[in-house]
Amino acid sequence: MNISSASAPRWQLLASTSLIALIALCLAWEGWLAPLRPGGSWLILKGCFLLIPLFGILRGKRYTYKWLSLFVQFYLLEGLTRATSEHGPSQWLAGGETLLASLLFAACILYVRATRPPPAAA
Repeated sequence: MNISSASAPRWQLLASTSLIALIALCLAWEGWLAPLRPGGSWLILKGCFLLIPLFGILRGKRYTYKWLSLFVQFYLLEGLTRATSEHGPSQWLAGGETLLASLLFAACILYVRATRPPPAAA
């Protein structure tokens, strides 16, 4: 598959959008929509951890995309686990988390591939 550097802004936009949406979903989920405990829980911090890579993603830092593609798999795992073990609103929110984490993972990988430097000529 040939991914040109011209597609890098598209992958950056998708990664930025899905990261911001994932942050909003995690904060709303554990804060108000369906918290683990009534009144909220410490799981709201999982949304705060996603603020760490936000500026690197918005600025197009390749290194941030690389490590975020590994880090976001924890959110994918949590979303899949809770989507299959919970019921009601939490199940739907977990499905949304799974979808957003998958989009973010794919966008990170495709951005890193699109911004890969060309091989050196021998």
